[in-house]
Amino acid sequence: MKGLTRRRRNSAGLGRTRPLCAFVVGLTVVLFPATSATQQHSEHASFHALAFYTDKGEQDHIDFALQSLRFYGDLAKKSNFSLDSTTNWNDMNTAKLENIQLVIWLNDFPHTPEQRKVFEDYMTRGGAWLGFHVAAYNDESTHWPWFVDFLGGAVFFGNNWPPLTATLVVDDHAHVLTHNLPATFTAPANEWYIWKPSPRLSKNVKVLLTLDPENYPIGLKDTITGGDCPVVWTNTRFHMLYMNMGHGDRIFASATQNKLFEDAILWLGARSKVRSK
Repeated sequence: MKGLTRRRRNSAGLGRTRPLCAFVVGLTVVLFPATSATQQHSEHASFHALAFYTDKGEQDHIDFALQSLRFYGDLAKKSNFSLDSTTNWNDMNTAKLENIQLVIWLNDFPHTPEQRKVFEDYMTRGGAWLGFHVAAYNDESTHWPWFVDFLGGAVFFGNNWPPLTATLVVDDHAHVLTHNLPATFTAPANEWYIWKPSPRLSKNVKVLLTLDPENYPIGLKDTITGGDCPVVWTNTRFHMLYMNMGHGDRIFASATQNKLFEDAILWLGARSKVRSK
């Protein structure tokens, strides 16, 4: 498309990286081991969530994942659900997900056929999914047509660079996740994705938030000059929600957006059809 640069990403780095000193890497391992202890575990928890992430690759994505674990860990204590986290994507297996009501992908996605098949079966039997930013990345290299359909047909096309704040428009105030939001609000700096085709074209998709066209052109090096750019949506065939936010360490700087993040996980946890035995 004229004026929009498609930026290729590899599955390991998924974009630009900046070097880490050994101290920061070591501190990250101490604070967030590959499989964390349950941040809140109770037989009476309203639901059990499992967050998958990676501590390799693009630092902006790692920063977001670690902040998310703190944010949702605090929410779990206040809202009576349990939250575990893991960097081991082989935990995407039937035994591990048996009593998990909600799967969260913070900054990565399954890469093996076995992991992908388990996730497909989990969603088909009524599980719930919350994905952020690069969790929905897909192009000709990912070879996962089921997941493209799961996203409502959306395929990654390009993004702005550098990360910038943006005005978001609420598409549907009748939805439980948006009825308390203002008509528009300013989201913290993020790398915004554009999709071809837009998920809005799917009859099964309900778009909840969209990048306001008043933002265009957005970007300095890679620029989005126009087009439909959904930011938050759900495929109504599944218990799922995708949010394009998730790049950098400023994502949780907006009280309005944070309320959306909180409501999203509580809504999905309650909707899941997977029940603990």
